[in-house]
Amino acid sequence: MNRSGLIITIIMGCLAVLLWKVVNAPNMEPPWPSKIQGFSFSPFREGQSPSKQIYPSVEQIDQDLATLAGDVHAVRAYTVEDNLAEIPRLAAARGLNVVLGAWITRDAKRNEEEVAKLIKIYRENHRNIIRVLVGNEVLLRTDQTVEQMIQHIDTAKKSIWAPVSTAEPWHIWLKYPQLVEKVDFIAVHLLPYWEGIPIDEAVDYCVMRYKELQQAYPGKEIVISEIGWPSGGRMRQGAIASPTNQAKFLRRFLDVAEKNHYTYYIMEAFDQIWKKDLEGEAGSLWGVYNDLRQPKFEFTQPVVRIPHWRELAAISIALAVVILLLLFRDSKGLLDRGRGFLALIAYAITTFAVWVVYDFQHQYMTVSTLVVGVVLLFAATGAILVILAEAHEWAESLWTHKWRRLPHPAVETIADDELPMVSIHVPAYNEPPDMMIQTIDALAALDYPRFEVLIIDNNTKDPAVWEPVAAHCQTLGPRFRFFHVDPLAGFKAGALNYALRETSPEAEVVAVIDSDYIVEPNWLRAFTPHFAAANMAIVQGPQDYRDGDENTFKAMCLAEYRGFFQIGMVTRNERNAIIQHGTMTMVRRTVLDEVGGWAEWCITEDAELGLRIFEKGYDACYVPYSFGKGLMPDTFLDYKKQRFRWAYGSVLILRHHMMAMFGLDKTKLTRGQRYHFLAGWLPWFADGINMLFNVLALAWSCGMIMFPDYLSPPHIVFACLPVVLFFFKSFKMFFLYRSRLTASRRQSLAAGLAGLALSHTIARAMLTGFITRKIGFFRTPKNAQANAFSKALGDAREELLFTVALCLAIVGVLLRKDGDMLDIRIWTLVLGIQAIPYMASVVVSLISGLPKLPAKLVGVMAPLRGMNNDQ
Repeated sequence: MNRSGLIITIIMGCLAVLLWKVVNAPNMEPPWPSKIQGFSFSPFREGQSPSKQIYPSVEQIDQDLATLAGDVHAVRAYTVEDNLAEIPRLAAARGLNVVLGAWITRDAKRNEEEVAKLIKIYRENHRNIIRVLVGNEVLLRTDQTVEQMIQHIDTAKKSIWAPVSTAEPWHIWLKYPQLVEKVDFIAVHLLPYWEGIPIDEAVDYCVMRYKELQQAYPGKEIVISEIGWPSGGRMRQGAIASPTNQAKFLRRFLDVAEKNHYTYYIMEAFDQIWKKDLEGEAGSLWGVYNDLRQPKFEFTQPVVRIPHWRELAAISIALAVVILLLLFRDSKGLLDRGRGFLALIAYAITTFAVWVVYDFQHQYMTVSTLVVGVVLLFAATGAILVILAEAHEWAESLWTHKWRRLPHPAVETIADDELPMVSIHVPAYNEPPDMMIQTIDALAALDYPRFEVLIIDNNTKDPAVWEPVAAHCQTLGPRFRFFHVDPLAGFKAGALNYALRETSPEAEVVAVIDSDYIVEPNWLRAFTPHFAAANMAIVQGPQDYRDGDENTFKAMCLAEYRGFFQIGMVTRNERNAIIQHGTMTMVRRTVLDEVGGWAEWCITEDAELGLRIFEKGYDACYVPYSFGKGLMPDTFLDYKKQRFRWAYGSVLILRHHMMAMFGLDKTKLTRGQRYHFLAGWLPWFADGINMLFNVLALAWSCGMIMFPDYLSPPHIVFACLPVVLFFFKSFKMFFLYRSRLTASRRQSLAAGLAGLALSHTIARAMLTGFITRKIGFFRTPKNAQANAFSKALGDAREELLFTVALCLAIVGVLLRKDGDMLDIRIWTLVLGIQAIPYMASVVVSLISGLPKLPAKLVGVMAPLRGMNNDQ
């Protein structure tokens, strides 16, 4: 890291610390009273649950009461089942009063037994039982009618002389005035979190509801039997569950309660893990103390959002510095703006990652939580790597001061006898003869002293296709040789290896073009002088196309192709890490022989050859000027087949060269070359993972629709990752197209749409590449008949199905009774964003089915004329 990078790293580190400090500025809240009136008390611990009939021991109950003794006047119990019936006796020994409760359900016999036991326990321990509650939110759950509840209350009142009531939320009491007449006091639950009230309005809201009950039932005693805020869980409209908000709400409420002389019971003393299955994550996190019986926030000191923020800030900064050491390792030409951009991204990513880990570790670990954690870690790591790789390319493309390896076409005149002989190989299969003849005539017009042209037609069955080409070659003299070979194995690589065996011994350079390419006359003179460098093995020109003005679809494709050839290849060339692609490429003959020719096992034999040459320590250069133009796919289906082949082949290459890629095999690959190959494939792998995410997201959404009481939206981080990644990649593409390709807004958007349309195809290719090895070579047809409109929809049928499924999932999730919840809205936003690439496929396929749509709707990209060397 140079001096400039060090200064930027330090400045960004200071800003990161400042951000942590501002976010965690202490809030001065009213202090916790020395002794509060009451706690809701459930002594269940990890692994215990009333639904499983696993209850705490008497010793555990007594330990919990001992923890609370001295800090509280009374505890509220909910049932007299099992050992919980011992609460009054144990509480008396600790000097605590008790609000005794009976749990009422739909089971009439059980209810009768519960009330009878309640009366028995009361009569045995009446000295410290100050109130009795028959049932908890029974009417809210509709387990009993109001008449049935009145009957239970009357039964209890006949044998109990303490005040008797039942506990319900405020609106139930307002709904049933006849119930109020039968109880000795109103036991009301005020839980503003469940109602989506923002934290800063929550205490005032509770006071308002309390006064509403006072006005409705003047003279009736009101006891707040539950009031609290969870330390974690779903966002409910404006209500955010967090330890900070829990501390704020309770300390503010207690201050108001003391001033207004409320009788209250804080919900609740200890976290209850078992409630997670019934009420979600929030249900398990209402405790003032966690499951280990430790306080979850400061009672008297200022409230800080993240108490250990200094340690977390230090960790995030250390991680960011490590990332920047790697990113700045080879960035001498990078402007300070680029370094600052990378530093900003690095600090943002590490801060986010540290916060996620911190937040996640505060959850209670169950098997499902651990599984979610592993998936989240995997997804977050992948997303972070993709963002870093994209950010690095963004910075180098936009803010490189001077390209160190930006070759230009040779312009100096070199004597003919000093130029190497070139053997030009043109593989073909079932290509239109008129198109092939155009290609050959352009080669015949080359301004170069010594070259030969070998046309290898492999496996074309119809003589009417290849014979006119063979006849035309005979008219051009001995330097043009035509070979029709049938059968010939190995696809395109097999044809090129056949040509290599037939190459003139005098040829020093082998050049390859596709059968649809029309080259410029000065192509060889512009490229071959670069082989003067002894270690130069590959000289590569960009793929370019001459039919971008035919219609809207091809104009979109042309714009999409340009991004790789005018941005990606230039940045890769800086570290001698270009992708060799199989047209407009030249290879030193001796090197080609040394590495064993073209790999017939691989359907992307050109990129694989380039990697093998790099492994031998040779150099390559990329000349970003167009010296030949071919034809693009005519239909969206062919466009997809071409990209599937590229993506599928990349997986095969990675599998074959994995040991070398990760430095486990001894090769001459540099760190920069390994980085660019892996970073270049990473976004494609992300597409594959994203498709799996979409399948899981649809399954999860179906579960949310079918079982709304049991399944809530996934953790918000699952929403953040795909949304952030999508927008980051989109903004990067748009800005680079505008700045580096001088593309118009329409061209930039068209390129983005075309690229998105291929996401599903790439995803399928990447996943398929890990389980198969022998998918055949997909030839890209030229001069094919454009799709009809209806057939265009069929060409994108998988993407159409995903689009429909995601849209239906959005509608179904929004129709849930909690469809207005913030986390529901965020989840539907995620589903909507995930649908965009599939919608793009359908749109682009339909456009390809309308071949008469003019190219001017997009605009044709300007000719490739290299890159400016000064930014």
